[in-house]
Amino acid sequence: MSEMVEAAIKALSAKLSGGFDGVAKFVIRGEGSIMLDSDGVRAGDEEAEVTLTADADVFRAILEGDMNATSAFMQGKLSVDGNMGLAMKVGSVLA
Repeated sequence: MSEMVEAAIKALSAKLSGGFDGVAKFVIRGEGSIMLDSDGVRAGDEEAEVTLTADADVFRAILEGDMNATSAFMQGKLSVDGNMGLAMKVGSVLA
């Protein structure tokens, strides 16, 4: 597991203390994948209701609050595949 994925898991776990209602996956290009579900946050590459994909720099900026997930999506820096409603819910967790 890459340092980026480990750091992202810690940051997301702090924002998502009670688990997540749904199954979402973050794919960080060149680094790995992170799953969010009712059990919390972990490294993994399983089936998900929504998959969000971004480069490491974009993902880091979103996690650190320097970039809004919706803005990243609108600018083509974050791609979303699957349930858009759940993607918006993920975005609100990141805010």
